Amino acid sequence: MSELDPAVRELAAAYGVATEYWDWQGGYVEVGVATVLAVLGALGIDASSPERARDALTERRDAYWRRMLPTVLVVRTGTAAWFPVHVPHGAPVEVWVELEDGGVRGDVAQRDHWVDPQPLDGGLVGEATFALPGDLPLGWHRLRARSGLIEADVPLVVTPAVLGLPPALGDRRVWGFLTQLYQVRSTRSWGTGDLVDLADLAAWSGHELGAGFVLVNPLHAACPVPPIEPSPYLPVTRRFAGPLYLRVEAIPEFAYLDEAGRETVQRLAAPLLAASRTAALLDRDRAWTAKRAALELVAAVPLSVGRTAAFAAYQEREGLGLRDFATWSALVEEYGANWHEWPVGLQDPHGAEVERERVRLADRVAFHSRLQWWLDEQLDQAQLAARQAGMPVGVVHDLAVGVHPDGADAWALQGVLAAGVSVGAPPDAFNQQGQDWSQPPWRPDALAELAYAPYRDMLRTVLRHAGGLRVDHVLGLFRLWWIPQGLGPKEGTYVRYDHEAMVGILALEAQRVGALVVGEDLGTVEPWVRDVLRDRGIAGTSVLWFERDGAGRPLGPEHWRELCLATVTTHDLPPSAGYLTGEHVRIRDGLGLLTRPVEEEQAVDAEDREAWLSLLRDRGLLRPGASAAETIEALHRVLAATPSRLLGVALPDAVGQVQAQNQPGTHREYPNWQIPLTDGAGLPVLLEDLPGLAAPAALGRAVTG
Repeated sequence: MSELDPAVRELAAAYGVATEYWDWQGGYVEVGVATVLAVLGALGIDASSPERARDALTERRDAYWRRMLPTVLVVRTGTAAWFPVHVPHGAPVEVWVELEDGGVRGDVAQRDHWVDPQPLDGGLVGEATFALPGDLPLGWHRLRARSGLIEADVPLVVTPAVLGLPPALGDRRVWGFLTQLYQVRSTRSWGTGDLVDLADLAAWSGHELGAGFVLVNPLHAACPVPPIEPSPYLPVTRRFAGPLYLRVEAIPEFAYLDEAGRETVQRLAAPLLAASRTAALLDRDRAWTAKRAALELVAAVPLSVGRTAAFAAYQEREGLGLRDFATWSALVEEYGANWHEWPVGLQDPHGAEVERERVRLADRVAFHSRLQWWLDEQLDQAQLAARQAGMPVGVVHDLAVGVHPDGADAWALQGVLAAGVSVGAPPDAFNQQGQDWSQPPWRPDALAELAYAPYRDMLRTVLRHAGGLRVDHVLGLFRLWWIPQGLGPKEGTYVRYDHEAMVGILALEAQRVGALVVGEDLGTVEPWVRDVLRDRGIAGTSVLWFERDGAGRPLGPEHWRELCLATVTTHDLPPSAGYLTGEHVRIRDGLGLLTRPVEEEQAVDAEDREAWLSLLRDRGLLRPGASAAETIEALHRVLAATPSRLLGVALPDAVGQVQAQNQPGTHREYPNWQIPLTDGAGLPVLLEDLPGLAAPAALGRAVTG
């Protein structure tokens, strides 16, 4: 591997691109030259020679000094944050804040902080330092500056110092089911679980079992034409929801279908209602084909005056983002799912050809917009049902790491999503070959240039009907593993983000709707990252099997974190009944994912599991010779012994399911995200079956002590 030129190394550091890192085993790794150059290229930086790298450094320096104000300021409330103002050397300047409520704050004080003026474009540019008042209200404000005829204004975002848990919780801790909604079916589901099923699950578990929340998989939208991507973690957009989750019969306009229309809907639903009663793999293509036909019929029903106004208000609130998503959906129906293969003029979302097609396809754009409106209403109803059942939190939504490279966000947000790279993860103990998630990452520089508006708008839409938000791979707010096209997962590198801005804006948008935030902070984590999340009031994640002390022994429950969601398992592992029998090792061996002999892997796994079971027996939580069901209950009693404020019970554990929902590191080799809820014998379990089972209530009692 050739050495990185010093100018390239300096340039990489300036853009947050790692040229070295420590791996999961503590080994030092130098990033390859090809990787660094490719990642810089994805950021629009040509560093193909030392000369070009030096030119890029000069360009970056000059851009800093040309700006009168920073691109955007994101600060914490209660902090008198300092910031630079650039003006011709020696020129006076005044600075003030325009608040989002229309007020003005002129008490922005200049600080005595000398910075040498810099030559630029034949003159000298000076840097004055100012400090914001520490008592600015939370919100999205404007920072303004004027020096003679020169004026500038930029967004100023004041974020909570600490988010914490919602006041409705008080000092209590709560528990709830963790579920992949599509697998939770009822006798009224069209082959996959839907938002009415979610409302029913929340109402039942809240009222009958005392659950405080229900956490669901990402409900983000998939492609509107088959084949439907089964992974909820590879959506086409993270802002808008999947129409497959709609309950057709719960849409108000359904009541006004004529007799022929109702008969057609019943005919479409019948085979899917029957499929929901089987243990066959979920067939999203079949379900969506039928449901879309039914939704077309319902969409043909004229809206009442009040409903017309409500739909218009929804469209106004979601603005350009909704219009772009609906337009993309309509274009997909015409030109195919991969926008990279569309006519060149349609690949520019803001070009004249797209505008002409939007007019031509106005009816289809309106249809896809209406689907999102109906989803918004049913999401609202699910959260309302949860709160009415006594849940202090309600529905906790899940935010995926990224989006499909051929999807709506990748089309509409081309300037802010990096091309030529994908997000993944370096090798770790559970994925020793690394992972490539095939998702384009945010460009940190472009996000800042846009004042984080795409990120903020996404959060607002997802949080609108949420009692909480789980952020998958929350480490992505700090750094992401970028993999250049043509290279393997092991040949990536980390790219850093402005975590102060990313975490702060997340906390602000969550606080505005009274939602809690849980960060999935598993995997290779720099210790200071967890400190930042804790200090900002973002809950972490603790999975029993992964909780170990410095010597690799099971971590006593009394030493677990208080501000976290504690669970026994996760959707990336088999349910507890499967994990206890080594199902995860069997799957990885069968798929060729192990990097050491299967016998060695089984021995290590058995030793790890036995260490936990020994702890349970030593503490009187598990009797010798206990059954699988008793062992699973004992594992959940460990959660009750922790100080953790949020306790999660995987719904598959409550029905004795064995089969894993997902095997990380696979695509089509394993039926990821297609497995319905079944019992230990592989028989289907429907929502109506849950009240008659002993295990759900038993696990609820176990976690509450």
